[in-house]
Amino acid sequence: MIDLTTPIDVAIIGGGPSGLAAATTLKATGVARVVVLERESDAGGIPRHCGHPPFGAREFKRIYTGPAYARKLVQTALAAGVEIHCLTTVVQAREGGELLLALPEGQQVINARRVIYATGVRETPRSARLLGGMRLQGVVNTGALQSMVFLKHMRPFKRPVIVGTELVAISAVSTCAHAGIRPAAMVEPDPRPTARFPFTIYPRLKCVPMHLNTRPVAIHGDKTVSSLEVEDADGARRHIDCDGVILSGMFTPESTLGRMGHLEVDPATGGPVVDQFGRCSDPVYFAAGNLLRPVETAGWCWDEGRRAGARVADDLAERLPNGIETVPVSVQGPVLKYVMPQRLNLKVSRGKDVLQLRLNDIAKGRIIATSGGKTVGQWSVNSRKERRVLLSVSRLDQSAITGPVTMTFTPA
Repeated sequence: MIDLTTPIDVAIIGGGPSGLAAATTLKATGVARVVVLERESDAGGIPRHCGHPPFGAREFKRIYTGPAYARKLVQTALAAGVEIHCLTTVVQAREGGELLLALPEGQQVINARRVIYATGVRETPRSARLLGGMRLQGVVNTGALQSMVFLKHMRPFKRPVIVGTELVAISAVSTCAHAGIRPAAMVEPDPRPTARFPFTIYPRLKCVPMHLNTRPVAIHGDKTVSSLEVEDADGARRHIDCDGVILSGMFTPESTLGRMGHLEVDPATGGPVVDQFGRCSDPVYFAAGNLLRPVETAGWCWDEGRRAGARVADDLAERLPNGIETVPVSVQGPVLKYVMPQRLNLKVSRGKDVLQLRLNDIAKGRIIATSGGKTVGQWSVNSRKERRVLLSVSRLDQSAITGPVTMTFTPA
């Protein structure tokens, strides 16, 4: 059980890169008691499963494999004085920072002055992808594959097909290579791979063909997978022989606690609604990392966690403005997928604050922000689908904002 004789200043739900970075930063700023609540048997998050580099360049100026990077994060947090409680699941997150926990010893209720959500993302399962066919062995997502290979030393198949071409799908190719698995193909519904160059070269180096304009339709087999049925852009269907299917990407923030609790959740990002400080609709709660939106690298999440820790320390010291006087920010039109943060406090000016956007399609033109029928900001954009777009908040004419801010895209 967690010792309750000393007040808990900050409880962090999730022991991945963002949660551990936030905890370490909080201790560095002098916050007395910081506890990390991790449901797995070890902290470190998804990198524990990724037995390949590169991790750690931004954080430690060195290149680590995922497990070594995770251990380094944990060691750094412990050395700073952070308490890490593993096998500890937060069952309910209640108003005012009250948390109901499930531990091996039983249930426990704790109270914290502030809570940081850092629960990360999960991959969309087969059922939610509406992928037809039999329920067969050998259909996994990338996270499950990495857990099998690196933690359980298993080789679940020899010739799978990888569905997706984003960075995590490239990671799946690397995991397969580590286990002596040679993927039969990668399939991508779009005309271009999602991952940036030069990462897209790696499958070619591993002799894995990449089929673009190709979407999965059904999985076939008897007990185990024998083929993946796919459909080309012209509607023609064919089978790719394989003995497994790796479903990669289509990430969803793990925001179940927020959805089941009292926090406002943004249907566009799937994560909690936050202001530019990462503060949720209940000002006791903050959020950081991939819970905010799917999906960024471990290093990016680490940096977000570090900044969240600093802002929570500011909040504890009453150096943040209140979380009530904010204006909502939203996107309209088919090109813009979402914006985060979804609320802005206009009484403060932070030069480094940015709006993060994602696009549903390739876009070249201008993003225009309006409020009360007037243009209050413009930014040029030239980006592909699912790429991170950062817009400086300092480009907003805050004095002209009279209500909700709406962002639209105008092609060049």
